[in-house]
Amino acid sequence: MDAKYWRAGDNQCVRCVLCPHACLIFNGGHGKCLIRKNIGGVLQATGYGKISSMAVDPIEKKPLYHFHPGSNILSIGFNGCNMSCLFCQNWQISTQETPTQDTSPMELLHTARKAFSIGIAYTYNEPLTNFEFVMDCAKEFRESGLKNVIVSNGMINPEPLKEIIPYLDAANIDLKGFTEEYYKEHGGLLNTVKHTIETLFRAGVHIELTNLLIPEKNGNEQDFERMCRFIADMSPDIPLHISGYFPQYKYDFPPTPNNTLTDFAKKAKNYLNHIYIGNRAGCGFTNTLCPECGQVLIERSGFKTRCLTEKNTCPNCSQGFYAVF
Repeated sequence: MDAKYWRAGDNQCVRCVLCPHACLIFNGGHGKCLIRKNIGGVLQATGYGKISSMAVDPIEKKPLYHFHPGSNILSIGFNGCNMSCLFCQNWQISTQETPTQDTSPMELLHTARKAFSIGIAYTYNEPLTNFEFVMDCAKEFRESGLKNVIVSNGMINPEPLKEIIPYLDAANIDLKGFTEEYYKEHGGLLNTVKHTIETLFRAGVHIELTNLLIPEKNGNEQDFERMCRFIADMSPDIPLHISGYFPQYKYDFPPTPNNTLTDFAKKAKNYLNHIYIGNRAGCGFTNTLCPECGQVLIERSGFKTRCLTEKNTCPNCSQGFYAVF
């Protein structure tokens, strides 16, 4: 399928402008993401309709704790990514082309309905590199009254982001660190990710953020607090999920200690109302509390969720909180 967001160049070269890498692709080659290829001087979305992974997950696994808590969502992934994180937890599908299954938006819609899913989550790899298929799916799901969720690194240019936003209901953006140097090491741009987060939030898309904490790499306390202030300047109600790192792909640092996760969660609480620790049991920071009176609003044990309210106000003090039920 012909891709969107590219320009023709000389000698059958093309320039992809979907993301800020702006890959110059020679005939027969592909961009950084692997699945946008120059075939005869035309950029092709060669991953269109080809999924590498599919499951019905708890919405909390995305992680989204404040968006239809306790529900299930059909989750799909593709091949490819436009970053090169050395700690990638899904490197098997993000760094190479693997066997895939052909599907269509209508087939996925049928699967979601059979599974009593609230909608579809585009996740596991970087879904927005498969922009054309995600757009087509998102339109079908929106028209059918089901939800669209992206789990993304946020590396997308403003124009395609503007095109897809009207079809998105929620997003979890992986805010990997808070220095351009750290992002450069992993093939990304912090300013682009910040722009994506701000644009989604201002457009009314429900947003939550994830930070994978690797003490040896992005564990500088001042940088972490700058990140928290950036989030708080948009809204202190935006949930932040601090995930524990485990050795994966090309990183062999020891796992993030539990006490480090707890210490950073406490620092984040100085700026933000909703902090969670993920990928690690026994650290606390699992329940949703009223930011005003401390009442437990949503209780969690693993992926088991019990809502103590069915609307985004506290039943004890009537304070509103950031959530979609």
